[in-house]
Amino acid sequence: MAVTVSTCLKMKAEGKKISMITAYDYTTARLVDEAGIDTILVGDSLGNVMLGLGDTVSVTMEDMIHHCAAVARGTKNALVVCDMPFMSYQASVYDAVVNAGRLMKEGRANAVKLEGGVEVAEHIRAIVNAQIPVCAHIGLTPQGINALGGFKVQGKTADSARKLLEDAHAVEEACAFAVVLEAIPAALAARVSEELTIPTIGIGAGAGCDGQVLVNQDMLGMFHDFTPKFVRRFAEVGDIMREAYAEYDRCVKDGSFPAAEHTYAAPEGILESL
Repeated sequence: MAVTVSTCLKMKAEGKKISMITAYDYTTARLVDEAGIDTILVGDSLGNVMLGLGDTVSVTMEDMIHHCAAVARGTKNALVVCDMPFMSYQASVYDAVVNAGRLMKEGRANAVKLEGGVEVAEHIRAIVNAQIPVCAHIGLTPQGINALGGFKVQGKTADSARKLLEDAHAVEEACAFAVVLEAIPAALAARVSEELTIPTIGIGAGAGCDGQVLVNQDMLGMFHDFTPKFVRRFAEVGDIMREAYAEYDRCVKDGSFPAAEHTYAAPEGILESL
């Protein structure tokens, strides 16, 4: 059965963990969906791992719509959540609702995700009022990396931990159906998870969260520009791909590919009639 927002809330209530992973294309989405992953995040991390931009700030609405639509076409059961890119919602509540609507209508997402807490609670509420489910994202917020001064763990002081708790409750009160907690101390994430009735999805936030998310290329060993401490490589697919490419290159150059079984035979007499 297809996973829905209600499914995620029920899983939280029943103490069942929620799996989430990123995908950015049709082929990967099909494999993720067939594996039984609950939710697929079409993350603006595509700026790093798909487009080579080095950050998420440069990702556009057109980028997100293009990749989300491809993922949606490859998904039958997983809940597809699409990131709202930088400046698609920050400027005004109106922009937030309109752009969330584009991700749903053109990108075929099932829900959208945006970064921020208290500051974007009004935006979240307005998007939800437009019948669009919202996943929030607090802690380390990559779109705000310039203001944060780098990829730093958040919530390590009493004041910042208090602010994070305020943010978590604010997004819940604004009717977000879930919240991503990124790069915060495990004990703080566990506290947030206990206090909220909506699911928490951790990334670098410990096992006390209601679910976990990782970037696909990170967990498969395909992206090596930088590796956060919280990443576990579940396979070294990058090595396998590199070896396959090298073998293909060798076989093309030594003439062993294509072999007879990879070619089509001409019907008898065709060449003689030319």
